[in-house]
Amino acid sequence: MPLVRGAMNTKARGELGELAFVHKAASLGFGVAKPHGDNERYDFILDSGERLWRVQVKSSYCRCRSSSGYRTRILRRNDLHYGADEIDFLVAHIAPRNVWYIIPVKSIRGKGFIYFYPSGCSQAGGLFESYREAWHLLAAHGPKR
Repeated sequence: MPLVRGAMNTKARGELGELAFVHKAASLGFGVAKPHGDNERYDFILDSGERLWRVQVKSSYCRCRSSSGYRTRILRRNDLHYGADEIDFLVAHIAPRNVWYIIPVKSIRGKGFIYFYPSGCSQAGGLFESYREAWHLLAAHGPKR
């Protein structure tokens, strides 16, 4: 909880998640660029040294009431889905756990929300655990588009 000015709204939490992303990616050696304005579908361009990736960053700050997981809305404005012609990766940050998921856009096709279980789960779920801390997918020799 912030020390001043009260609880953060959704936009402020999203901006904080983006700052955390810049710090994490830069500390791993990636070049990070932010497009001017907010007209692009992606939040950042990541430079691996050999490739440029379009990255959309989402963050989650609290658990779902009905499970031990964290939910992230991955629709863009007007409830439209992200496509491979707009972004290459969705990067999700589970802020309370400081856990990152690096997800190729093809793996979120058609989904409006995705769920993460960084503590594990006994129910059906955990579809994205293979992408936990998968920064190597963004590395110089990551997958081709």
